[in-house]
Amino acid sequence: MCTAIFLVSSMAMVIIYRFAPVKFTPLMFIRKSEAFSEGKRLELKHDWVSIRDISPDLVSAVIEAEDAHFYQHGGFSYNDMVDAFYRNQRMGRIVAGGSTISQQTAKNVFCTPARTYTRKLFEAYFTALIELFWGKERILEVYLNVIELGEGVFGIESAAQVYYGTSAKWLTYPQTEDIVCTIPCPLCWPHEVYNVE
Repeated sequence: MCTAIFLVSSMAMVIIYRFAPVKFTPLMFIRKSEAFSEGKRLELKHDWVSIRDISPDLVSAVIEAEDAHFYQHGGFSYNDMVDAFYRNQRMGRIVAGGSTISQQTAKNVFCTPARTYTRKLFEAYFTALIELFWGKERILEVYLNVIELGEGVFGIESAAQVYYGTSAKWLTYPQTEDIVCTIPCPLCWPHEVYNVE
């Protein structure tokens, strides 16, 4: 019974998000909770935009940096997953995931960021669903709108506004490169804001 409820509700969520903007993710909730537990107030910055309102240069740069074979695979890069598995075995803990943009999108929207094999199983399930129901352009659109890009900053449009005072459509090449470099570790280093004049 619980399995049937999960399958029906998960498919319903995937179908709804095929059309509706994703306004809140598990990671956003986690970041708010972490700030609250530290006695801080975190204001989330998250502005949804159509992929048509994001710089094509930025879209291309993200694909090149994060998943060069995005349009060729069905959601999974098996070579990268095998490499990550053996690397994790050597290290004795999970240090790599070998995730595609599709997997990262599934994780960001439907899962927590916990580095466990259980989460990876749920991520794989949702990856298969979004590949089936969404298609590549929608996956990319959702990914670019929900990725964490700084403290309380989620999505390309919010990053463009917060760091450069512009929209994602008008980002310059250096600004694009700066944002793309942030994706692997958005809380690791402060942004160097380029002159937008």
